[in-house]
Amino acid sequence: MTKVTLNGNGSYSLQSKLNGKLPAAFSAPEADMNTPLRPDAFLMADEDKMDTIEDHFRSIMETLGLDLNDDSLKGTPRRVAKMFVQEIFSGLNPENKPAISLFENKYQYRQILVERNITVKSFCEHHFLPIIGVAHVAYFSAGEVIGLSKLNRIVEYFARRPQVQERLTVQIAAELKRVLNTEDVAVYIDARHMCVELRGVEHSHCSTVTTEYSGKFLNENIRAEFLQTIK
Repeated sequence: MTKVTLNGNGSYSLQSKLNGKLPAAFSAPEADMNTPLRPDAFLMADEDKMDTIEDHFRSIMETLGLDLNDDSLKGTPRRVAKMFVQEIFSGLNPENKPAISLFENKYQYRQILVERNITVKSFCEHHFLPIIGVAHVAYFSAGEVIGLSKLNRIVEYFARRPQVQERLTVQIAAELKRVLNTEDVAVYIDARHMCVELRGVEHSHCSTVTTEYSGKFLNENIRAEFLQTIK
């Protein structure tokens, strides 16, 4: 019997009762952390996108039987269009990627730096319903430190798009490793999914936890210290 497990760091482990080796026919797929976008995703100006979304959302509302002559409803298609492009999905546009400030670690701080309880507000890409929770991120400095608010902005940037929580976790970790030039990064997200609470099974009070560990955080003792810190 063979058992395949998806680890918290996104890699695969496989145990075989036959010989403990990875079968030749099995190869772990490469992680695809990119948000699925068409090649022409940014050829249309934001104002044109909002005009198009407004027209389509008006059609949706009319199909549902709503009277758009009502004072409360007539402005809704435009409000939704602006919300999609300028607010909740603004992280799709790379022009909105936050500028990052790094500073020399002149104090020679060598321990874990943890930013806890960063607000996560995203949208499930399967049903376009909210994902709401918190992220905890941590790193060891490789010579520079990041402005604390930039950690929040990195989380916000990748959350403000249609998402799945697993991809969001990996994207945040990859960006932290890139800007900090270190593999010593941890990301922990605990979030509620409205696609579970408001439709389908309709179960409240449950949440989803995803993690990504690399570098020093693959060490059990350091990972335990991080998990204790975010409790």
